Amino acid sequence: MNSKTYISLLLVLVSLVWAGSFVAVRITVKEISSVDLGFLRFLVATPFMVLILLLSKKETRLPIKDFLSLSVLGLTGVTLLYIFQFIGIEQTTASTAAVLINTNVIFVVILSATFLKENFLFKKSAGIALSFFGVLVVIFAQMTNESIVFSNVFLIGCIFMVLSALCWAIYSIVGKKLLDKYDPFTVTTYAFVLGTIFFLPVVLPDITDVVQNISFNGWISILYLSLVCSVFGYVAWYYALSKIEAGRAVIFLNLIPLFTIVISFFTGEIPTFLFLIGASLIIYGVYLTQKN
Repeated sequence: MNSKTYISLLLVLVSLVWAGSFVAVRITVKEISSVDLGFLRFLVATPFMVLILLLSKKETRLPIKDFLSLSVLGLTGVTLLYIFQFIGIEQTTASTAAVLINTNVIFVVILSATFLKENFLFKKSAGIALSFFGVLVVIFAQMTNESIVFSNVFLIGCIFMVLSALCWAIYSIVGKKLLDKYDPFTVTTYAFVLGTIFFLPVVLPDITDVVQNISFNGWISILYLSLVCSVFGYVAWYYALSKIEAGRAVIFLNLIPLFTIVISFFTGEIPTFLFLIGASLIIYGVYLTQKN
């Protein structure tokens, strides 16, 4: 097996693993609150990330002058990102959430053009318009899906998913300058540490009782989200980025909603034809925005 094939298969596996997280969260939030689940995910994952960073012998010290930027990364890339995302998954469906989170690429393009003065080509404009139209189609399709019971809660969940996508875009834009200066894995590990700390004011009052009442299946889900999705996923992702161009790697992320829809099907979520059209519009729109 040549190296390109190996990296491609690794990125497919990462996409599959991250797709599974939407289904895992959807099942687990029935037992553990969204905020507590997000905290426990990173409480377990962060020490492993720190250990890997230390063993890798990469530079571990970052200047104090960058602490504010690192704090923003922790807040938007971990704390708020996953609070919004897990609440959104809880109030919608795994497949809906996975499709809507893909709009993060659209927000990255908009913010890059606004704050980083990057080129805003016609294809990108068309991709943005197409993706947001796809979002409307997905929401309408799911609200008319008779196999799922909906209320205003569903719309609120969709808003939370879009806010989660916006958080990732802010994380990407703020982190761009740091990633140009420092090792990406080091920056990510700092974001994990700070993001976990920022969870504390919200979870401290009841986290002890929550931990004592988690079931065996609940712990399996936490370990999957922390060790497989966070630790393995991020390590594999950055390894792939060190071997191929970022533009090629990002394309594989479009597989996440597709994998989620397939996995969700086996858990009882039946997508409508209109939903699949909307999902396709979003994915194709994202593809257009990623083209030069």
